[in-house]
Amino acid sequence: MLDLARNAISKHKSKISFSADKQIPAKLQEKRACFVTLTRKGTLRGCIGHILAIKTLYEDIIENAKAAAFDDPRFAPVTNDELEDLTIEISVLTVPKPFLYATPKQLTAKLAKDKPGVILKSGPYQATFLPQVWEDLPSPEEFLSHLAIKAGLSADSWKNTVEILAYGADVFKERDR
Repeated sequence: MLDLARNAISKHKSKISFSADKQIPAKLQEKRACFVTLTRKGTLRGCIGHILAIKTLYEDIIENAKAAAFDDPRFAPVTNDELEDLTIEISVLTVPKPFLYATPKQLTAKLAKDKPGVILKSGPYQATFLPQVWEDLPSPEEFLSHLAIKAGLSADSWKNTVEILAYGADVFKERDR
């Protein structure tokens, strides 16, 4: 999977047509959702993905790798000089499920225990954080506040009527470069 992502980025940067040329294992032919995260020297350089499965996993890896490198609106496209320094991480997601809770206190307690990937929804607003974000934001209150802001809501909106969904992720990462 990591080689597939790196090849997709390299070929796209070189303007070479790319398709998976090796035999694709059956597990990568299943419909699954994934995110591809790129870091350079420990700093986020791009992260794009799908929350729900819309295509086969290998197709999603190729699409999201190229998008993380060249189409993440938060960053300029990856340059040739950066290619060798990129570290690729692929998160293969489970299907999101409603995260049931009665009070904000119960929500934070359950999240602190489980540390899942979280989708926060309120009307037309929505955002997600992968489970790995807990490493940077270990406090459930801080995690939810940052997620609400990412969704375009106020930092404390998670305490009100929002829908929370949770998911897991199998994470595959290159060694840091």
